[in-house]
Amino acid sequence: MTSIGTGYDLSASTYSPDGRIFQVEYANKAVENSGTTIGLKVKDGIVLAVEKLVHSKLLVPNANRRIQTIDRHIGLATAGLLADGRHLSNRARDEASNYRETYNAPPPLKAVADRLGLYVQAYTLYSSVRPFGISTILGTVDQDGPGLFVVEPSGVFYGYNGAAVGKGKQLAKTELEKLNLSEMSLREAVTEAARIIYLVHDETKEKEFELEMSWIGTESNNIHVHVPKDLLDEAEAKAKALLEFEDDADA
Repeated sequence: MTSIGTGYDLSASTYSPDGRIFQVEYANKAVENSGTTIGLKVKDGIVLAVEKLVHSKLLVPNANRRIQTIDRHIGLATAGLLADGRHLSNRARDEASNYRETYNAPPPLKAVADRLGLYVQAYTLYSSVRPFGISTILGTVDQDGPGLFVVEPSGVFYGYNGAAVGKGKQLAKTELEKLNLSEMSLREAVTEAARIIYLVHDETKEKEFELEMSWIGTESNNIHVHVPKDLLDEAEAKAKALLEFEDDADA
């Protein structure tokens, strides 16, 4: 009975006899049904990339963004339920603004990730609310250099050199582990991020998608902005050419 959650999955405040909280596990499933999101921490900055699935041809291109700016030097990318992601991005902005007003200094990413993690974890404690169906990647370049954190639906957060969440996270993590991130430049990271997103999408045979990408670092004066369109188009072209070459080689 406990293996499928029957009787123990009606509330986030109820443990099963084997110590599981099924509502949190269901939230993780919501993340896994979303497009893949990755983050790369390289020597001179951070790159965030999202496989934004296009569910209808009527959608306006480049609308409904999954990458948000939290503070001038902090970016956030999400995988999971879009509305939950927007709510958490607003909460992260509030936490960053509160830190800046209190200490009169730019908020460190770890402080924002810690506060956001506590907020997310609070939604796993009460029967009147549900956990957030979202995994969040936060990236920054601050006084301590580049930083990358992931906040999971349980509220736990980890620091990463390279992170992946969403449907293709296992393959994306495998590809990230092959890279020498500490020696990579931002422009090289943009190309690699595009390659990984296209590789993951090709493996899952999903619908059409848009590649959304942002960076923080020396190329953007340590301010979080979306990657320039010409560079993004170039990275996408290289990713497509490489996949076609690999397909021809396999054939």
